[in-house]
Amino acid sequence: MILNINDQAPEFTAKTDGDGEISLKDLRGQMVVLYFYPKDDTSGCTQEALDFTEHLKEFEKLNTKIIGVSKDSVKKHDKFKAKYDLPLTLISDEEVKICEAYGVYVEKSMYGKKYMGIERTTLLINDSGKIIEIWRKVKVKDHVSNVLKTIQELDKTIAA
Repeated sequence: MILNINDQAPEFTAKTDGDGEISLKDLRGQMVVLYFYPKDDTSGCTQEALDFTEHLKEFEKLNTKIIGVSKDSVKKHDKFKAKYDLPLTLISDEEVKICEAYGVYVEKSMYGKKYMGIERTTLLINDSGKIIEIWRKVKVKDHVSNVLKTIQELDKTIAA
């Protein structure tokens, strides 16, 4: 399934780090940055999480919740968060149901070998659950700054 801007974000309830649970519907009233990444504790995924952490206060000032999603287990998420002191909420999607619902579990290719994996993707979901921006095939460098800038511009438009 390919999601587009203005689509309603697929609902989910999922396990998070720290044996928590989160539902998208419980986040109504605030913006949500839902970012999908391949694997905890790899260079690109670690950098992306650190970049979101570095700008977390700015996102919070804009009433925006940051949530990372990968198919790593809750236990792996807990180790990843502890190792890098990450304050982000990380969803464990071991059965890839959320990834499939958001269209980010795709066929990939490395050195000629094809396999299924998570395509690094970020979605911005507004306070009523509608997708208002999508970044596909994300390159980590400057990505978080671009997401923040988009939200800041939206905030100025809303305030005007």
